[in-house]
Amino acid sequence: MRAIALFVTAVGRLNTVVGRTFAWLVPISVLICFAVVIQRYVFSTTQLWLQDLYVWLNGAMFMALAGYTLLINGHVRVDILYRPAGLRRKAIMDLVGVLIFLLPFCAVVWIWGFEYVHRAWMLHEGSENPGGMPGLYILKTFILVFVALVGLQGVAMALRSVLVLAGRESLLPVAYRYPVE
Repeated sequence: MRAIALFVTAVGRLNTVVGRTFAWLVPISVLICFAVVIQRYVFSTTQLWLQDLYVWLNGAMFMALAGYTLLINGHVRVDILYRPAGLRRKAIMDLVGVLIFLLPFCAVVWIWGFEYVHRAWMLHEGSENPGGMPGLYILKTFILVFVALVGLQGVAMALRSVLVLAGRESLLPVAYRYPVE
């Protein structure tokens, strides 16, 4: 059980570091978008690579932050049944949800996404816009980063549920336990 608690904690820490790091893309992306708007409407000019940059930063940010959002319980869910449920029932719902929905979804996205990303890397794919940014293949790699981080967090959620059902949630640091409402 301690190994399970260590895994859940390690995945939580990984997604916390990734989440806090990639959250810095939000103000950077806003500033770049602001610069594009100023260029276009004040100076009547534009640089396509700059337009690509803020869109790509948003894409990378959302893909990288998905695991962290799952960790902090920030994804939208139907709270009609979940919110009033007790700790054990929440653990069962999370375990079933991860095993039946989340992990199969991750498997499908990985299977389909891997070839897509591989092809982009083989072609060193760039922006379709003339004068746009090179390196679109790097952005597409975030599809696999998304699957890895969300999949790991899903496994950690399932294992956290196992700890709760076994009465061993106390092995987890408070930050990685079920939130108290």
